[in-house]
Amino acid sequence: MLENVVFLDRDGVINEDSSDYIKNWKEFRFLPGSLEALKQLHSNDCTAIVITNQSMIGRKISGLENLKEIHRNMNDAVKRHGGIISDIFFCTHRPDESCDCRKPKPGLILQAQKKYDIDLSSACMVGDSAKDIECALNAGLRYAVLVRTGNGKLSELTLTEKKIIPDYVAEDLMGAVDWILDTGYSIRDTG
Repeated sequence: MLENVVFLDRDGVINEDSSDYIKNWKEFRFLPGSLEALKQLHSNDCTAIVITNQSMIGRKISGLENLKEIHRNMNDAVKRHGGIISDIFFCTHRPDESCDCRKPKPGLILQAQKKYDIDLSSACMVGDSAKDIECALNAGLRYAVLVRTGNGKLSELTLTEKKIIPDYVAEDLMGAVDWILDTGYSIRDTG
């Protein structure tokens, strides 16, 4: 059973988000500190898995090959900086298609759980939207962490209106990772 899993949203958490979507690698920009945060997760025996809605495919704004190139280049950059993203699960559906995989539904997390035999009750989700936090709750994850990057600040208001309280609110991915590691979440060699 895979433990110490940290599910991560992509846009607004790892990289800058855009209301026009991130359609190709030229538009992809890592957020400050995100590469170091991914390295810290890997260094502390946590498994990072990206869970992302990418309706730009279903909306015909960009193609699957562009998405695969973005993910390939993102993974290469993360590895060069000492981190690892173990897998990426994405939903290409539009919101009106009512699929089971689009966050806030837990379908992507359930796909990952099935593939890797993840103990969801010990897993964590880091996201910048209310959908991410709701997805974590819908999947029965141990922790749901909101970051204030991307849509995070606006999402705090949305979550407050819905009376949903994340386990922690961090300024950015590094702050989220620091909190996750401080909870004793990782397997550490205490020597």
